[in-house]
Amino acid sequence: MVIQITYRRTSRLSMRIVSNGDVHVSVPYGVPRSEVDRFIHEHEDWMNAARKRTLEHAKKREYFYARLPLETRSQRMEANRRLDALLLPLVERHAEIMRVSPSRIQYRATTSRWGSCNIKTKAICFSCYLLLLPEWCIEHVVVHELCHLLEPNHSPRFHALMDHYYPRWREARAETRRISRMEEDDI
Repeated sequence: MVIQITYRRTSRLSMRIVSNGDVHVSVPYGVPRSEVDRFIHEHEDWMNAARKRTLEHAKKREYFYARLPLETRSQRMEANRRLDALLLPLVERHAEIMRVSPSRIQYRATTSRWGSCNIKTKAICFSCYLLLLPEWCIEHVVVHELCHLLEPNHSPRFHALMDHYYPRWREARAETRRISRMEEDDI
């Protein structure tokens, strides 16, 4: 475990665990090293528990995404074929209802987001890993990205559009998060 100490403009000592399990400690300018060491020692139990949770979460996340292998060209082509069969009818149906028209649909193996929408070009990109979700959760992502063609940010108007076009969106978002976090009943 690496403990990284950073002095910065802050009002108090704080620490966080980063994804690889290292500890980052933020320290206000002027705090002596002895006080920093005491702070770290006092929070050892918390650090160990938090590191354990962080590493377990990372392992579950890795296991979740490994369920869809995309290493070879043929695996990526097969995933794209499956995505076309699943997503294009959903996009077409909802785009017609919403009276929007994306310029392009593409797929990437993104793990940080399920979809993205370029407002300027009207291109929508979906994560290949949508294939790991139930169809009603995938539909939520499709409607979400299409709503961005009507409202670029997550304003109250955006949420009203989501409520109108996919009333179960909150439930679908919660289920998507539950599945992708690999909670106990999914393992």
